[in-house]
Amino acid sequence: MTVLQSLLTRAAMDQKILSLAAEEALDRLQECLQNLKENELGDLIMRQAVKGKETAILLRGIFKGSPCSQQNGVLRRLQVYKHCIRLVESGDLQLDIVSEIIGLLMLEARQLPGAALAELATLFVDVIKGGSLSNGKSLELFSTVLTALATSKESLVYGKGELSGEEFKKQLINTLCSSRWDHQCVIHLTNMFRDIPLNAEELQFVVEKVLRIFSKLDLQEIPPLVYQLLLLSAKGSKKTVLEGIITFFNQLDKRQKEEQRIPESVDLEAATVPLDQLRHVEGTIILHIISVINLDQGLGRELIKLLKTEQQRDPGKTLCPFSVALVLSVAIKHRFEEQVFDFLKMSIVRSCKDLQFLQGSKFLQDLFPQQYDIASIILEVVENSAFGWDHVTQGLVDLGFTLMESYEPKKVLGKAAETSYGLSKMPAQQACRLGANILLETFKVHEPIRSAILEQVLNRVITKAASPINHFIDLLSNIVVSAPLVLQNSSSKVTEAFDNLSFLPLDMVQGLLKAVQPLLKVSMSVRDSLILVLRKAIFSRQLDARKAAVAGFLLLLKNFKVLGSLTFSQCSQAIGASQVQADIHACYNSAANEAFCLEILGSLRRCLSQQADVRLMLYEGFYDVLRRNSQLSNSIMETLQSQIKRYYEPEPDLLPPLKLEGCIVAQGDQIFLQEPLAHLLSCIQHCLAWYKSTMQLHHEAEEEEDEDGDYVGFQQDLEEMLDSITRRMIKSELEDFELDKSADFSLFSGVGVKNNIYAILVMGVCEVLIEYNFNTGNFSKNKFEDVLGLFKCYSKLSEILKEKAGKNKLSLANKTARSFLSMSFISTLLTALFRDSAQSHEESLAVLRSSSEFMRYAVSVALQKVQQLEETGQTDGPDGQNPEKMFQTLCKITRVLLWRYTSIPTAVEESGKKKGKSISLLCLEGLLKIFNTVQQLYKSKIPQFLRALDIANDDAEEEDDINVTEKAAFQIRQFQRSLVNQLSSAGDDFNSKEALSLVTIISTLSKLLEPSSPQFIQLFSWTVKICKENSLEDAPCCKGLLTLLFNLHVLYKSPVGLLRELAQDIHAHLGDIDQDMEVENPSHFAIVNIKTAAPTACLLVLAQAEKVLEEVDWLIKKLKNHLVLEIPEDSSQASSQIQSLEKAIILQLGTLLTAYHELVQTALPAGSCVDTLLRSLSKTYTILTSLIKHYLQVCRSGLGTISGRLEKLVKLSGSHLTPQCYAFITYVQNIHSESLSFAGEKKKKREDETAAVATVMAKVLRETKPIPNLIFAIEQYEKFLIHLSKKSKVNLMQYMKLSTSRDFRINASTLESALQEKNTEDAENEPDNDQTVAAEQPAESQEPKKKRRRKK
Repeated sequence: MTVLQSLLTRAAMDQKILSLAAEEALDRLQECLQNLKENELGDLIMRQAVKGKETAILLRGIFKGSPCSQQNGVLRRLQVYKHCIRLVESGDLQLDIVSEIIGLLMLEARQLPGAALAELATLFVDVIKGGSLSNGKSLELFSTVLTALATSKESLVYGKGELSGEEFKKQLINTLCSSRWDHQCVIHLTNMFRDIPLNAEELQFVVEKVLRIFSKLDLQEIPPLVYQLLLLSAKGSKKTVLEGIITFFNQLDKRQKEEQRIPESVDLEAATVPLDQLRHVEGTIILHIISVINLDQGLGRELIKLLKTEQQRDPGKTLCPFSVALVLSVAIKHRFEEQVFDFLKMSIVRSCKDLQFLQGSKFLQDLFPQQYDIASIILEVVENSAFGWDHVTQGLVDLGFTLMESYEPKKVLGKAAETSYGLSKMPAQQACRLGANILLETFKVHEPIRSAILEQVLNRVITKAASPINHFIDLLSNIVVSAPLVLQNSSSKVTEAFDNLSFLPLDMVQGLLKAVQPLLKVSMSVRDSLILVLRKAIFSRQLDARKAAVAGFLLLLKNFKVLGSLTFSQCSQAIGASQVQADIHACYNSAANEAFCLEILGSLRRCLSQQADVRLMLYEGFYDVLRRNSQLSNSIMETLQSQIKRYYEPEPDLLPPLKLEGCIVAQGDQIFLQEPLAHLLSCIQHCLAWYKSTMQLHHEAEEEEDEDGDYVGFQQDLEEMLDSITRRMIKSELEDFELDKSADFSLFSGVGVKNNIYAILVMGVCEVLIEYNFNTGNFSKNKFEDVLGLFKCYSKLSEILKEKAGKNKLSLANKTARSFLSMSFISTLLTALFRDSAQSHEESLAVLRSSSEFMRYAVSVALQKVQQLEETGQTDGPDGQNPEKMFQTLCKITRVLLWRYTSIPTAVEESGKKKGKSISLLCLEGLLKIFNTVQQLYKSKIPQFLRALDIANDDAEEEDDINVTEKAAFQIRQFQRSLVNQLSSAGDDFNSKEALSLVTIISTLSKLLEPSSPQFIQLFSWTVKICKENSLEDAPCCKGLLTLLFNLHVLYKSPVGLLRELAQDIHAHLGDIDQDMEVENPSHFAIVNIKTAAPTACLLVLAQAEKVLEEVDWLIKKLKNHLVLEIPEDSSQASSQIQSLEKAIILQLGTLLTAYHELVQTALPAGSCVDTLLRSLSKTYTILTSLIKHYLQVCRSGLGTISGRLEKLVKLSGSHLTPQCYAFITYVQNIHSESLSFAGEKKKKREDETAAVATVMAKVLRETKPIPNLIFAIEQYEKFLIHLSKKSKVNLMQYMKLSTSRDFRINASTLESALQEKNTEDAENEPDNDQTVAAEQPAESQEPKKKRRRKK
């Protein structure tokens, strides 16, 4: 009964409160509520809330009966709030009831007095600290309480003192942020702070607290928290929020990389999340940031500002894959696109420049051991974007094209892709290459965007035809290789590109057709449209269009196999496996290709009646067609045979054997080449050789007698023809060709042009026949005698042309004609001449070896071929465009040349009275060109190249791991021995050219050594020893050795000490500017002597000093960035880094000043040395001023004071440099005065020499121009020293002597003698006398004017 009565009583109490509240009977309501105990009030509210009925009405009734004007009412209200908070957080109530309760409590909260609000807020803080906040619903009320508290005017008790409402709120927030937050309520708390008015300090405190919690949360919980944090950043602290997010994910990425690199080192507990999960979370975060930037543009501006700032200070901290992906996503917004891409372009180029700077200096590498490379970071973004980062893709594509267009090549760097890539050493070229890599990798990763990338590339190929588009052609080729069938979706764009073939340069046409070639095998319509375009082009008026048509047809012939053709390795093509895949989808078969190919051949035959350039392309292309499409050999050989018969004299005894008059054509008064006869013969010779070695075996195997008859017929006819031409060419005299020493070879007459053309044709024919007879001779003595006979004919003409070239500089022969010998033949010929020791070959080879001229010629042609390969990436002749074959041939030639040079040194070789370079010296020059070419074009194959040179291991098995440093060091040692022998040889035996080539080869090979290896240290020590012990008077060799010394030294340590020693040597040999002063002779380096000290050694020392100054200037800029952007939290680390930079800068400058101290006292001859030194001194003072400005900024910002090292540096500059600079200026002006007075005397003697006098005066004016700049730089330095002295309270000017300025112009004896001269001269000297009395600054500004008056 009691329980039932209790329930009825409670229910009656509920109804009573509700009815009294409804009746507005406040007195009875208050009386009723006062009778309720705290627990009864709580039960009442809970019971009503659980029912879900009239909860809000009940609470309003309680609040009506609990006025804030009465203490009991306030206490009751607090009890209600406490009970409601517990109820809301319990999770037992329905959401609509919770919202109703919280809404009512928030409305009533503002009526509470300050003390009650403080108690309520403290309760919330305790709940949060205790971790009893379950769902965070009550936090909406907390934000209202804190907001009300902040506006309270009352003084609130806090501890032993009193605080205002605002201060109390601040204290609570500090307490809250200092305590531990439950992971479940972090998001709710962050959201809550958005509704609380926070000042900047409070907001910063809250943001830092949330950022610290990141590392303790599960990765999946971070995106919603980041979103709330970003919304909170609308109040401020945007930089802190963005920096915290970027730093957190940067650290996660680094940890992930470290785990992938060393998986064993990671504990299971410390292991990070899976890679795919991390990438998806990062992608979600980026989307959140983008969505908030849409609402708040200021966040986007802050992001770009943050990245720009950190990029200058410490790019590795914030420019990471995550931040780059973020900023690329932001770039989609039109408002930020330009800013983002400008920033990224600047960052990429700066990163490339910094890397270039660091790679060239061990001194800088020690200061910055971690090298930051933004290029690898951007490519990592491409890789990461595979995890669903579609929002980044468009930014990557736009960035790739922006880089390629902003830093595109200014001129064509060669046809081969390796050439253009091999030369990408400049930052702009590296940026362009990075753009291509971004697009290629994005193309591989993202299938949906492939078609768009391809279309954009094709558009640029078409629209940018006027400018170099090699980089786009290369990209297109790489794209098609990675996914050939994607071209089908863009076939219309490809067809459109074909319509513009006639307007593209030839190499671009070839590149484009080679790139899209797989499409021709899978799309009949595209192939047909190409053929239509080529047919039109072949009859075009434009020569380039016809050449493009020939190139296109030849490419089709090479790649559409006729049924029955021999298989052939297609390694020379840019496209290999992809073509095989494309063949599977071909809608027509190989048999159908035969008619197609024969039709094309018919079109090409018509080209044999066109200009020489068109014919030449055909002859160069037929061999490759024949080799890849052997079934066409019948038609091709027939075509060639009919073509050569036009110019062949069939009569066996008729001389000459060829009708040269048919090879030229006259148009008016001008003579042109019509038939490139030597190219035609070369094509026949190569096709015949291929046929004999391959097709004959094939036909014998298949016993196809009918066809064999045709083939044997062609072979026999052509062989007889070539043998007959050989026989008659040897018998022919130059007069038979109307060529002899008396012939006219000038280009000003038709006869002279005709003779030049004839001569080049005859020489070419001789070379083709030399190769043919050597290859078919099978080491026959008679054949080799024929080879020598042909060479004699060639050399006679060559000598005549050289002789005429000396008289007539415009002769065609002034440029050496390209040899017709193929690269592979040169390799075979050199091997036979120098390395063949077979007994059976000895007698026949002795014929060729007896002619040193022939051997010299063979090596010269090898040099020419290597030069062509280096410049264009390919050579003439078979396999000339096949990089792999060229590399193998290069290895063979190198081995032969290396063996020949090391076995028979130049000193031993008997050159006799023959003109020209010795064979050994030519071999050495060839080796130098080859080493340069390999490093430029075949960088990835250097290990295989060095292994191929290892003559001792001819038959050794291929090593898997080749130590490049060891192999290169072995080769270097051979050249070191040769150089030592050269340097030790006496006077006349010393060969300057050979010594210089040896030094250059050592320098080239030294780039292959690892700078930290013992071999590098050994080479460096040897170079130092050579320079110290050998007194060379040959300037080029001295320059080569010193350059090598500097190049090695900078990779070992800073060269400032070396510069000081060399400066002392130069001073000792050239003497002092004060003739009475005797200079001690320290003689550190014997290579510096009276003949090499100036200008050779002096200019090299100054050039190296300039590089040191550039490094110091770069360091000072880094120093300023660190200073401006120093952050308090890592100030200790930043401070230590700043100190290490300052120490390095001051030590470099201090040692450099001692080197300049020697040079400014040296009696340098007038000219380049003086001019360069004056400019270098100006730069030195400018950099000293820059350093002083840095310390001025340090003192102004109160971050530190000047160091003792700086005082010593200032003292050194004041005592050892500035006074000597003024003395040197006096010296320079004295020697120039002597030049002027000497010129004046000449003028008096001969009036007609006025032009010579004017030249001397102009030269003097030019060489004294740097003097005012130097004086200005010194005075600027002193000006900022005065400012720094005032700021730092350290008297730095005590070390500087007051510059006596221009009073070096006053010389008593000179003045007295000047006054005694003619009145006109006195008049000219008057301004000088006035000027010396004038103040310092006007005197300086008058200096150039006086020179101008003298010039008059």
